[in-house]
Amino acid sequence: MEPLQPLQPIQPAGCGCEKKPTGQTTSIKKLSKAQAWLLATLGLGLWYLIYSQLLPFSHFFTYSLLGINKGSHLGESIQFFVYDTPKVMMLLTLVVFLIGVVRSFFTPERTRRYLAGKKEFAGNMLAALLGIITPFCSCSAVPLFLGFVQAGVPLGVTFSFLIAAPMVNEVALILLYGLLGWKVASIYLISGLLIAIIAGWIIGRLKLEHWVEDWVQEMRTGQPLVLTKKLTWHDRVDMGWVAVKEIIGKVWLYVIAGIAVGAGIHGYVPEKVMATVMGGDQWWSVPAAVLIGIPMYSNAAGIVPVLEALLGKGAALGTALAFMMSVIALSLPEMVILRKVLKPKLIAVFVGVVGSGILFTGYLFNQYIM
Repeated sequence: MEPLQPLQPIQPAGCGCEKKPTGQTTSIKKLSKAQAWLLATLGLGLWYLIYSQLLPFSHFFTYSLLGINKGSHLGESIQFFVYDTPKVMMLLTLVVFLIGVVRSFFTPERTRRYLAGKKEFAGNMLAALLGIITPFCSCSAVPLFLGFVQAGVPLGVTFSFLIAAPMVNEVALILLYGLLGWKVASIYLISGLLIAIIAGWIIGRLKLEHWVEDWVQEMRTGQPLVLTKKLTWHDRVDMGWVAVKEIIGKVWLYVIAGIAVGAGIHGYVPEKVMATVMGGDQWWSVPAAVLIGIPMYSNAAGIVPVLEALLGKGAALGTALAFMMSVIALSLPEMVILRKVLKPKLIAVFVGVVGSGILFTGYLFNQYIM
């Protein structure tokens, strides 16, 4: 076995997967604070002005410029695509920039320091909350897991973080609020947090540390964590722009693909068909949605437009949420990456516990949230 190498700090900007360039300078550094605030205000005003005109423009483009008949399948699909594409991309740009700035306060090193030594349940709750705002993607699952192990974070607390980070995606939360309203966004937030907290607590109570790969266990050395340097506000703004460039650059294709699928559902799938397949009356609709979602490879930004179209065509809220959560929390690529540090039995427990939580959430909301 090769000797273990010390962990390196994980950079906080973007998705937390790459080293970020240092020494970059932006034009904001040359502005006074008053000029910067004025520029930000004008930028937000222009953003809102454009955003407010997207719906009338989509109708003009589809029905006047292209001359497609209103109410036709093709017209509804094109109007949905023309409206949702710039709307989602504009929301993503604004949200990702703000999140990039916020994430600069929550580096993985600081997160490990907060969670080290925390007892179960209290630690599970804190880990789930931190999982929403700290950098995470599939490729960072292994280094984050190793960092938690080295810091002495309990296994169940670690899993609460690893479940919440992809499942309760902050970009998806804002998109859900913008596209479907605060009710759906709140349900998504609360149910995702509860699944992460309870699933992590259950895994912790099962005492499954022996199902973590042996070489990972050997990393519990108690070595001091390496903290990142103190950042200025200029650094944090830079990190917001870096996050926009990197995250939008990675997800735009998934977003457009998701909107295209949603446009097809919106224009061509009859409401009766969707209500029959993904309605709340069929007991098999929720597990079927989960099984369909697991092998899919997408991200929250790409799957939200699909969720919007499904709900618009009569899909039950619980079934649609179960589908979305399975795509972003139980994806096969993430399971393959976690196999590097977890034995198959522990991965099976992880999938079983989280999957059960998603199923319960789907049935609960289908039964009581109409």
